[in-house]
Amino acid sequence: MKEKDTTAVPSPSSIHSSDSPAQAATGHTRHAAETTPATSASGTKTPSEKKRSTRLSDDKRFKIFSGSANRSLSEEICKFLGVPLGETRLQRFSDGETHFQLLENVRGVDVFLVQPTCFPVDQNLVELLIMMDALRRASAGRITVVVPYYGYARQDRKDRPRVAITSKLVADLLVTAGANRALFVDLHAAQIQGFFNIPVDHLFASPVLVGYFRDLNLPNLTVVSPDAGGVERARFFAKKLEVPLAIVDKRRTDINVTEVMNVIGDVKGRTCLILDDIVDTAGTLVKTAEALIAQGADKVYACASHAVLSGPAVERIRDSALEELVVTNTIPLSEAAQKVAKIKVLSIAGLLGRAIESIHMETSVSTLFN
Repeated sequence: MKEKDTTAVPSPSSIHSSDSPAQAATGHTRHAAETTPATSASGTKTPSEKKRSTRLSDDKRFKIFSGSANRSLSEEICKFLGVPLGETRLQRFSDGETHFQLLENVRGVDVFLVQPTCFPVDQNLVELLIMMDALRRASAGRITVVVPYYGYARQDRKDRPRVAITSKLVADLLVTAGANRALFVDLHAAQIQGFFNIPVDHLFASPVLVGYFRDLNLPNLTVVSPDAGGVERARFFAKKLEVPLAIVDKRRTDINVTEVMNVIGDVKGRTCLILDDIVDTAGTLVKTAEALIAQGADKVYACASHAVLSGPAVERIRDSALEELVVTNTIPLSEAAQKVAKIKVLSIAGLLGRAIESIHMETSVSTLFN
């Protein structure tokens, strides 16, 4: 067996832990949620223990664990719900292999595992699979994967000869590894839900983004879809803000390479808001902003759910005609992106927290769309 790397990723600290600093330093703390449920004189569980508690902090059958991809978001979710983040140990062998261990009992527990498959995509995906395998082998009652950003989603069909449909492949991997349910935010294509043979809850970041731009009260606002595929998303956004809609005719010439062709709609003298689900290299975003300015737009803002921001994206945004790019924290920003004043991050921890609570309590998730 290979020797483990001693420079391991530290275990997450409990948000509401009552352990002493000395106990916390050992990395082997235990929480009240692990205590054995009280029993009646006959030795059987009382009716109150058979039901889920109305307070998640008192629920012995509910836990949240996090991978290393976006631990800060997981901690925000736990803080919102008033529960501790589950204790784990994540290490890597010297050759990069992942070693994962649960430090809490999860037998029969309703577990939520938070891990976006963002950069480094393959490493975070394998880490998620390994964590699910550990939970399944530890007899978790139900495993719900909470994937704020679903990597490989852009390859959702055979648009060229002899290509893979990776979004279906990843769906099969998650189910095979042990996922019983899945929770996503703004999938690149809605049909990806059908690739799963388990229940899927699909959230939208639009309530958070709409609220922000409604409060800005931008004058003469027009929502702009950067391509035909995002028209439905942009139409919903425009309806919520009660503003007009415009569309940019975009032609993709290669992977991560696009050419803006034409602007459909009146944008002259108006404030434009470009709406997209993913900002990757920002090439499309910057070209769309330039096309809108060329058509007479007064100012251009942009918003997106997932700030992938790979390659030259940060520099492009910094030097672009955009007034502001608003994103959510489904993906943690790089240090370079954090230094760009044009990029603003909104948290979806409350949205995910309410969805997790609804799934655990078996109440409607669709109310969150409002």
